[in-house]
Amino acid sequence: MHVRIIIGLVAGIVFAVLSSALGISEFTINWIDPFGTIFIRALKMIAVPLVLFSIIKGITGLSDVSKLGRLGLKTILTYLVTTIAAISIGLLLVNVVAPGKLIDNEQRQENRTRYEEWVAQEDGVGLIDAEDPNMSKKMEAAKKQKEQGPLQFLVDMIPENIFNSASNNGLMLQVIVFALFFGICLLFIDEKYATPVVQLVDGFNEVFLKMVDFIMKGAPFFVFALLAGVVSKLAGDDPMKVVEIFKGLGWYALTVAVGLGLMIFVIYPLVITSFKKDLSYRDFFRAIGPAQMLAFSTSSSAATLPVTMECVHDNLKVPKSVSSFVLPIGATVNMDGTSLYQAVAVVFLAQFHMVDLDLSQQLLIVLTATLASIGSAAVPSAGLIMLIIVLESVGLNPAWIAIIFPVDRILDMCRTVVNVTGDATVSTLVAQSEGELK
Repeated sequence: MHVRIIIGLVAGIVFAVLSSALGISEFTINWIDPFGTIFIRALKMIAVPLVLFSIIKGITGLSDVSKLGRLGLKTILTYLVTTIAAISIGLLLVNVVAPGKLIDNEQRQENRTRYEEWVAQEDGVGLIDAEDPNMSKKMEAAKKQKEQGPLQFLVDMIPENIFNSASNNGLMLQVIVFALFFGICLLFIDEKYATPVVQLVDGFNEVFLKMVDFIMKGAPFFVFALLAGVVSKLAGDDPMKVVEIFKGLGWYALTVAVGLGLMIFVIYPLVITSFKKDLSYRDFFRAIGPAQMLAFSTSSSAATLPVTMECVHDNLKVPKSVSSFVLPIGATVNMDGTSLYQAVAVVFLAQFHMVDLDLSQQLLIVLTATLASIGSAAVPSAGLIMLIIVLESVGLNPAWIAIIFPVDRILDMCRTVVNVTGDATVSTLVAQSEGELK
């Protein structure tokens, strides 16, 4: 399947470039791209119920209730470690490469003047609104997020209405909390009442897994449609536009890509093969390849979650009692790729405006980006909105995120692959620590 998905990816890009050169990008956007949207919606359609029933099934399958707390502690701690490692790698790269300093010096001096003007103002909102009407909405969301108390993320985890939470993929964390609570309570009621509920949950779980199988049969075509649509929207009827977009931000995009590549091709495989001696690099990538390709094409950890669960269970042999617990949490709170990108983006934008960030400010980026990765799941346009908060934490103009917009879509696809690969890695490590890998 992963080979067919790769063929679909390449074919989609080639088709988009050709349609752009022939001046028929509008045809691609109107008649090909919708099939990619249908694919994402189909995966999101089953993501919430699959998470709900998988977690309940995983908990009710635990013979030892104390294991639940042990799994939770291991999962959260491991996710925190991988997130901090990703941010540290991003900061190391951006300081060594210094992509913001490789841009024309005259342009940087001009940017510095504008930065000083912004600092001199009591409020930068006027500048932001004038540059981009949509920016004010992102700023408002970021301001609201920033003004909330330090424990607001705990409040946001508890659903007021589970049916409302289940109808919104952005509230996945609330569904996870409900599923955990529901599953735990099933363990503590009389068996004659619990048994029919458990059987019903098992049945629903099998149905949604079969839905994943059916949807994935068309994955190569749907991925072709997704990529064709994305590239056509970037290029229009001028294929050189894609080149122009990357030319100005090339060093920044390359730095982020190298950091993400290190996580995918070096850090995760090295960690997992160190703990699981009988698993080779090749076997690891073959096992999670379909999930990685789908993550790249959809840019959504939530949409990829059903396939990630299938790959981890069937190919890496992680038992469902572990994968159904660890992976949904990871898809919601573990954002290694997003955190790395935020670290690189903040320092790049500072360099681009001739602003030096000292060690304490960069340590603050590590802290803020780590917390942001946990709290970003329930926020629309999470990565960019949380980037605004990270920028403000070190005294930089949040309006600067508009500078990196042109390459953000492609980098978003890459960092989602890191997020998904990280989830699969942690799931395998937790299973190995429990002695449950087959």
